[in-house]
Amino acid sequence: MHNFKFYRELILILSVFLFFACKNVEKPNVIFVFADQWRAQDFGYVGNKQVKTPNIDKLASEAIVFRNTISNIPVCTPARASLMTGQYPLTHGLFYNDKPLATSAICIAEIYKVHGYETGYIGKWHINGHDHSVSVWEGRKIPVPKERRQGFDFWRVHECTHDYNNSVYFDEDNVGHKWDGYDAIEQTEEAIKYINEHKDDPFLLFLSWGPPHAPYETAPEEFKEIYRSMDISLRPNVPEDFKERATEWIRGYYAHMTALDMCIDKLQQAIREAGIEKNTIFVFTSDHGDMLGSHGRTKKQQ
Repeated sequence: MHNFKFYRELILILSVFLFFACKNVEKPNVIFVFADQWRAQDFGYVGNKQVKTPNIDKLASEAIVFRNTISNIPVCTPARASLMTGQYPLTHGLFYNDKPLATSAICIAEIYKVHGYETGYIGKWHINGHDHSVSVWEGRKIPVPKERRQGFDFWRVHECTHDYNNSVYFDEDNVGHKWDGYDAIEQTEEAIKYINEHKDDPFLLFLSWGPPHAPYETAPEEFKEIYRSMDISLRPNVPEDFKERATEWIRGYYAHMTALDMCIDKLQQAIREAGIEKNTIFVFTSDHGDMLGSHGRTKKQQ
């Protein structure tokens, strides 16, 4: 019998090769930025008059906006596995958090590396899984071994944390470090450094932020202050007994978003200053949304 995995890999590699051969253009850089649990309705450009996202709104005005895109499963690990593999959960086999993606899975960075790309990943990973002899919370603190990085070489990663102001990560040698302050801002600075160091060669860079996922109240003070006294409008499907809690959640949720919006501006500036704007594909998305009290529900997995 022919090996299906071999043919699938061959088709993927040939597809990328043919794309560049037919276009006869310089290989574009790819910067893929995604937040954790940012629901699609909470941007200025889609009509939310409260949340402050001026830089993303500007980006949207210049970009292709996929308005009907959905998450295959609104849970971190399965959604991220689908992003890495291009497969549905029924194929890659991950249906809940903290389950490991198979090392044999063919992922996006492996394909780009075949064609001479530098590859880098910064931030939350959450597809490593762990030995069930340890708890979920301990397993998330364990560094990801090289053979489980799915083709990414540059590595500034934690498996999963939402302690955004006390965030530990590991480098390529599994040496532990700590981001100073609010980790999304520090991760963005790391991404800018990567862009400047790799601007002369084609690269694929993933930047994965933890916010605006709960805890909602941990954004920097300057961003929380924007929403502290705002009269928050809730969706009509938030039950009465959830309204007070949902209002406070959303204040913090929006504060995280505005902090990340500032990071988008920094990234866009860095791309322009590096002189690679015309040859860089920039993607911004999220793995899934957040209920925030709608229908009396919280977070995701609904």
